[in-house]
Amino acid sequence: MEALLCGERFDLVIDATHPYASVVTENIKLACSRTGTEYVRLAREDAASPIGAVCVPDIDSAVAFLNSATGNILLTTGSKDLKAFSAIDGFAGRTYARVLPMESSLAQCRESGLEPSHIIAMQGPFSAAMNAAMIESVNAAFVVTKESGRAGGFEEKAAAAGKTGAKLVVIGRPENAASGLDYAETVELLEKRFGFASRPTVSVIGAGAGRKGSLTCDAAETLAAAECVIGAERLLKLARSDQARFAAVSAETIADHIRGCKQFSRFAVLMSGDTGFYSGTKRLLPLLDFCDVKVLPGVSSLSYLCAALGSSYEDVRALSLHGRDANLIPAVRGNRRVFALVGGENGAGRLIEELRENGLGCVRVSVGERLGCPDGKVTRGCPEELSGRSFDALSCVLIENDCPVSGASGLPDEAFTRSGEGSPVVPMTKSEVRAVIMSKLRLLPDSVSWDIGSGTGSVAAEMALAAPHGGVYAVEKKPDACGLIKANAAAFGLKNVTAVEGSAPDACRGLPAPTHAFIGGSSGNMREIISLLLEKNPSVRIVATAIALETVSELSAAMGEFGFTETEVVSVNIAKARKLGPYSLMTGQNPVYIFTMQRK
Repeated sequence: MEALLCGERFDLVIDATHPYASVVTENIKLACSRTGTEYVRLAREDAASPIGAVCVPDIDSAVAFLNSATGNILLTTGSKDLKAFSAIDGFAGRTYARVLPMESSLAQCRESGLEPSHIIAMQGPFSAAMNAAMIESVNAAFVVTKESGRAGGFEEKAAAAGKTGAKLVVIGRPENAASGLDYAETVELLEKRFGFASRPTVSVIGAGAGRKGSLTCDAAETLAAAECVIGAERLLKLARSDQARFAAVSAETIADHIRGCKQFSRFAVLMSGDTGFYSGTKRLLPLLDFCDVKVLPGVSSLSYLCAALGSSYEDVRALSLHGRDANLIPAVRGNRRVFALVGGENGAGRLIEELRENGLGCVRVSVGERLGCPDGKVTRGCPEELSGRSFDALSCVLIENDCPVSGASGLPDEAFTRSGEGSPVVPMTKSEVRAVIMSKLRLLPDSVSWDIGSGTGSVAAEMALAAPHGGVYAVEKKPDACGLIKANAAAFGLKNVTAVEGSAPDACRGLPAPTHAFIGGSSGNMREIISLLLEKNPSVRIVATAIALETVSELSAAMGEFGFTETEVVSVNIAKARKLGPYSLMTGQNPVYIFTMQRK
């Protein structure tokens, strides 16, 4: 060792030898001392012995225990200690030794008195399954091991002993075993000492249905090469028993675990289904900027279900009800085919009931349960037929509607309820005016909108239909009108409409910042409402209507005061035909002024 250090002139020596190899460690330390080479000891982490294991301080104590018991013994401590173990009563007949396939090891076996049939000459590492097979093959009642840590295969031995019922006898580390830095501390020292940063490799793998057979070949090979596997508990069964495993589904928890595990350089993160289809991959990837990341897709449940039905899926509207809110009813009403991921206990059953309760009992439904697994199946029918049935938690649904209804703005006025029982009729923005308002708002699918002075909630309903992935907060000061907002939203199956009772702007202060706002009524607080909107979001797009000239004056003043860079005023005059005897006469409605304002 001294000659090696002199010849190569290393800057640093890391001693990562076996914790029981005290002679080797002393030689390394002495060689470093004589050559002036920096020495660092990498100490293996202690491994916790399982409940029921017999822990002894040294080999003599292990021999004493084994002499007090009966049954065959599997020694996994190597060949150099066989002479000490030969003091076991009936050693040659009840002891089996696993040693390296080297002539020196075999010679020590023969010298200790072991017959060839009691020698297992093999090169590790050994999985828990292989250890268990060896224990069973020699009918071992005891497995003797040193506490060599994860790197020494201790966990696999402990797992095998537990599986087979053998008693684990653990010889503790010697009192003079060299202490030092753990792996993470050693890596940190190297990074500081030589000015580099280690970057772990992370493979995000789509696990399909969660069976080994549903993995692609690339995914299976990558998973097998990983040192640490992370994922939901049910997916971790895809990992080998000798791989480190960590159960987690939160993106933040996964990223934190990878960042903190310096002892591993290759990670595999298992995601159910496909990595690009309602997967946690989307949230995880931005958190892994300190890693080299590779994404391996899997087979999605949408693909599995449509394959089982013999159908393509390029025309399917896909959404997820698994752990998130989604507007199922408007999607089903407005599309010929909708696919939904469901979660939780009997999620598919709850979806079917929701369809039936919202007047969609005659659409066609296909429920796929445990698709990709040997016991997977597909159940077909309409909600009226399938009502009351229970389905597996791992289910997905394809809904087919032969008569979809366009979600375009301008819903008929008759579609809305305008008064409760015994209550006065609540004012409502008329259909043609709503159509112009919606064209001016220019909502996006994920817009967050306020409808201030919502009345019956007719504009809120149109906003919610136009932004199915967003949210609408319908602010209304009259309690009866708030009830109508809720009733009209329920009639259209709009879960993204929230009725807020109170006067603006005070009732709006706790609401999320809006991307868009419609002001249908201000109760004289127009300036304060606009001021709050701009405070919440300086680039909010505002559309407001006015019938009274005083409101027109307020809005005109606001356009100049708040420095809007885009402004527009439109006057809408609408007349509708009505019958008067044999004649049709046009009846004019109040002219409506529509103001559009936005700062860029």
